[in-house]
Amino acid sequence: MKAHIESLVEYMQYLKELGYEGFPLSSQPQEQKTVPVSIQTDDKKISLENIRLAVEECKKCRLAGMRTHAVPGEGNYNPQLMFIGEAPGYDEDQQGRPFVGRAGRLLTDIIKAMGMTREEVFIANVIKCRPPDNREPMSDEIAACSPYLFRQIDTLQPRLIVTLGRYSTTTILGLQEQTRMSDLRGRFFVFRGVKVMPTYHPAYLLRNEKDKKLVWNDMKLVLQELGRPVPPAKVR
Repeated sequence: MKAHIESLVEYMQYLKELGYEGFPLSSQPQEQKTVPVSIQTDDKKISLENIRLAVEECKKCRLAGMRTHAVPGEGNYNPQLMFIGEAPGYDEDQQGRPFVGRAGRLLTDIIKAMGMTREEVFIANVIKCRPPDNREPMSDEIAACSPYLFRQIDTLQPRLIVTLGRYSTTTILGLQEQTRMSDLRGRFFVFRGVKVMPTYHPAYLLRNEKDKKLVWNDMKLVLQELGRPVPPAKVR
């Protein structure tokens, strides 16, 4: 009996170290750890798959009835870098994948110019379903959908996040939607212990090509922060 009790205590301690708090080992208040628990790759795959399934079955807001496909996100399970956009467009809604239209091709070019591939990073959006006519997301839609994104961030534990555009930036940083990107881009912030670099959305750059150089300057800061070489290339 004693051996059984000791093994049970060890098992409960193991669950607690994984972050499971369902069965407290003591009635005394426990000190909260400030260092995030490292999640193994297999556990990340399971967690991200659960998030994907939840997104695809989600009916928390009006967008659920308008989508062709939900777009949970895709990429590396152990990314140094995570890109977060606003919402899927037409091409993304058709394919169920993030950033595959014109803006997506530009994002792919940016990633390549950084000396990386899409397979090395993780790409997601704040909103997982396409707003009709590509309109801006509404505040209640962001409130309903952003917890999926936060779970993805907590699971992936990227070294650095790049927020693309105003809605992803204000959602992550908890700012008013009216905040101007020109006041935020080019400097680092922190979200849940992860550094965040806001920059312009690729769709914006398609309309304002002169600002591509600003985004490239931001990406050079990102590469320096990651300790990666900074290529001389520029985004075309």
